[in-house]
Amino acid sequence: NQFFPPSKTAYLQNEITNFLHKPNETFNEAWERFKYFLRQCPHHGFSELHQLDTFYNALNLNDQDALDSVAGGNFLDKISRECLSIIESKSKVRYSRSQTTNLRAYTNAPLSSSLPSNYFQQIAASLEDKLDIRMNRFEKSLNDMKNSFVTPTAPIKAVEEVCVTCGANHSYNQCPLT
Repeated sequence: NQFFPPSKTAYLQNEITNFLHKPNETFNEAWERFKYFLRQCPHHGFSELHQLDTFYNALNLNDQDALDSVAGGNFLDKISRECLSIIESKSKVRYSRSQTTNLRAYTNAPLSSSLPSNYFQQIAASLEDKLDIRMNRFEKSLNDMKNSFVTPTAPIKAVEEVCVTCGANHSYNQCPLT
């Protein structure tokens, strides 16, 4: 195709496949850069699972651990939709944290009323996201605990002794007929 030559496709597919989280790059920056490469090559041919696997394995260990923690186990064991939701949520939290850090460094002052109102909205959104993540983890743990209890399907009956000789309510050893 003259508008999108195979060499450009090959280059972008290579960028996606060999994607790495840069040392001083935030989680949000890495995620946005990865999505940028995917958008630049809309016919890359990578499945959603392959994309998630590539991104996850390119992350530093701390970010991989954070994703595993939010997922309640191995991140890549989740379905693609859940993985994307977790990444987007973590990206928002990290983005608002980095904005907070940048703003503090820029103003070189403690929090005050001189800060823009969207700053506080970002903090509130970040806290909401964290709370949502923790509530989801708590609900999952609660459901796992609930499901681990065995509920009997039929009522349990007491065992009654019946004599095999006469059929009365006593043991065989106590039967007057023996």
